[in-house]
Amino acid sequence: LLVSNDYGVGWASHWLDVARYAVSNGFTIYGPRSIWKYRDWVIKSINQNMPFDQFVTEQLAGDLLPTPTTDQLIATGFHRNTLINQEGGTNPEQFRVEAVVDRVNTTGSAFLGLTVGCAQCHKHKYDPITQRDFYQLYAIFNSTADINSASPTLPLPTVKQKVKQQELKKEVANFTKQLAGRKKSLASEFQQWKQEIQQSLQTADKPWSLLKTQSAKSQNGATITTLKDRSLLVGGAIPNNDTYVIETATIPSGTTGLRLEVLTHESLPQMGPGWATNGNFVLDELTIEVTHQSKSGWSKFEAVNLSHATADHSQEKFPASYLVDGDLKTGWAINVKKGKMNVNRHAVIKLKEPLASSEPMKLRVTLKQTRDSKYNVGRFRLATTTVNPRVLNVDAAVAAILKQPEEKWNAKQKTTLNEAFYQSDAQWSDLNQQLTKSKSEQTKLNKSIVTTMVMKERPKPRDTFILLRGNLLAPGARVSPGVPEVLPPMPPAVKAPTRLDFAKWLTSKQQPLTARVTVNRYWQRLFGKGLVETENDFGTQGTTPTHPQLLDWLAYEFMRADWNVKELHRLIVTSAAYRQASDFSKKNQEPDPRNLLLSRQNRYRLEAESIRDLFLASSGLLTRNIGGPSVYPPQPEGIYVLTQNKKSWPEEKGENRYRRGMYTYFWRSSPYPMLPTFDAPNSNTTCTRRVRSNTPLQALTLANDQSLFELIQGFAVRILEEGPDYDEGRLRQAFQICLSRAPTDHELEVLVRYLSEQRTYFEKSPQEAAEVASKKFPEKVAVAEVASWTAVARVLMNLDEFITRE
Repeated sequence: LLVSNDYGVGWASHWLDVARYAVSNGFTIYGPRSIWKYRDWVIKSINQNMPFDQFVTEQLAGDLLPTPTTDQLIATGFHRNTLINQEGGTNPEQFRVEAVVDRVNTTGSAFLGLTVGCAQCHKHKYDPITQRDFYQLYAIFNSTADINSASPTLPLPTVKQKVKQQELKKEVANFTKQLAGRKKSLASEFQQWKQEIQQSLQTADKPWSLLKTQSAKSQNGATITTLKDRSLLVGGAIPNNDTYVIETATIPSGTTGLRLEVLTHESLPQMGPGWATNGNFVLDELTIEVTHQSKSGWSKFEAVNLSHATADHSQEKFPASYLVDGDLKTGWAINVKKGKMNVNRHAVIKLKEPLASSEPMKLRVTLKQTRDSKYNVGRFRLATTTVNPRVLNVDAAVAAILKQPEEKWNAKQKTTLNEAFYQSDAQWSDLNQQLTKSKSEQTKLNKSIVTTMVMKERPKPRDTFILLRGNLLAPGARVSPGVPEVLPPMPPAVKAPTRLDFAKWLTSKQQPLTARVTVNRYWQRLFGKGLVETENDFGTQGTTPTHPQLLDWLAYEFMRADWNVKELHRLIVTSAAYRQASDFSKKNQEPDPRNLLLSRQNRYRLEAESIRDLFLASSGLLTRNIGGPSVYPPQPEGIYVLTQNKKSWPEEKGENRYRRGMYTYFWRSSPYPMLPTFDAPNSNTTCTRRVRSNTPLQALTLANDQSLFELIQGFAVRILEEGPDYDEGRLRQAFQICLSRAPTDHELEVLVRYLSEQRTYFEKSPQEAAEVASKKFPEKVAVAEVASWTAVARVLMNLDEFITRE
């Protein structure tokens, strides 16, 4: 049992309660957070039998260790499990202070067994802990970098992602260097470019010739109508995505570029120019092909090499350059943050080489739209030009600047001209496009890398003051980091203790309280209650130890064995006290009614996640993978009806559907309903002991919960597939799987009779049988038979004995 990976999973579940672990931020918005790598660290550390003093140190101050490892940084997620308020209008400092208070309170409960939080506003009413003591502990945690935020976070790329990061880093550096070199070589051509444009502006008022369309087709069933101004209007049944293919009339030799105008129209949403509900579109790719006429007729269409594309307006992250990048996952769009969409726009596509020929030429222009949401162009028009390629992409803003005397140009206008000049150069434009693409890939890759929230200390510590009555707006006397005076002091050499100093003090042999609290909590886990029943309150209001010498001896042995957790567990579970039966004895009822003296072993109902795990294991469907992100097993509808934000719940379909309960995605304000039904904590504050209630809702959940009934169906299939081929043998095996014992003669008789009754019913009610039976059952087994065994499985998995530890 100690070497099983399941050991770490079981014990990690209890530690995560202490760490108030959840994968959402809390409060009413309770957005998601990425911190599941901390959960993986806890499981791995427990399985590797990390000494408890190291386990504590790495969680409280792993970032302060000399040259901390990645795992030691991940471990600091322990105190990043505090709540974050994402509501608008909040004061970040208020919730930073609340997070620090929570860290002090959690530390007091988890390691010292003291209710130090009672001293936040005034002196503790019962224990010798002053308000100064509280804020001295507060000062130890007061200089972390987080301020009601997910940051700081630690990226955790896989080996493959690291390799790709390095490749993209080299690409970006290479393109940046080449761009700088190209800029340098172009410097002498700026004046010539400027003069060419100014001359073009004087002599060519209308450099664009509208293209006449010979044919225009929609590949997915829309209609394309040619209007009087030679524009094309798309209508009819608009598909979710579409490709337009336009064949033109002849074009002049020397064509250097194509202009695509997207135009408004009253028939389009918001007057267009696109078919999206707001009038937008996303044009993913534009290609051009050319054909030549000879004596034998028109030649086969051949692709035209395109240099780059620019536009008079592009939506952020959807530049016109994406029109010719060869990637259907990118595209040109024109949405605006402010203003209306019903504005004509245009993009200019520059050819790498002019189309020169003594024979007539025609073009075929293809517009590809792949977004699956009717983001198609609604009205457009094509034109060609033969102007000098260097001045082809000059827009109205550049033209307006160049019409002014040079001495009137301001710094912004000069920058605009420089950018336009560089973009006019095909080589620079290609390099810039490749750089943009590499940077985009970098951004996409970095977003895909898993991160985890970690602790980080500020370069300069914050000043800490006693907050009068706990009010952050009423600071009192300044205090320095320190520990409560009632406890053993820090070593004299430590003048201003850090989190690392504090962690070492917590597990010092001169400060045995941590060891006592810890062994008591392990005892509580194994016996149902601790030697000190109030496991989070070792103060004057807590219960006294039932066996004080045993508590001290266990604490001493724990420290003497260098905080070896597995050895402590072995010591306890091999003891005569632990190995007792949990059978009730009348002779011990009067002298020990609550079994505090351990005249027998305790029995108790299992915890929420363990109950789900029991169903999974009994059904044979349990996925035993260790670690990884949280999952989404089936849950009832309507969970988010009363929440501020409706959360996505993408129900799992594969093996993740059957992962252990501890991996279930836990939204703090709308938790997976089975878990709180069986007393799982809300993870807003530390939980050192789960209460156990007994409610009708629990029985209803076991019998009717969607995800649990699916596992009951799986158990029935398992019985039919793996059990003997006769009723009594199958019932005995089912009993053994569920309850780890053989049935009594009376129990077997009752189950045989019940099975027979169910068969009779379901054979007469085939529709009900189909509803009850699993959709996946052995061939040659009747549906009524599967439904009957499902009913039996449901009985066995709803017994108190099934969810009770004996």
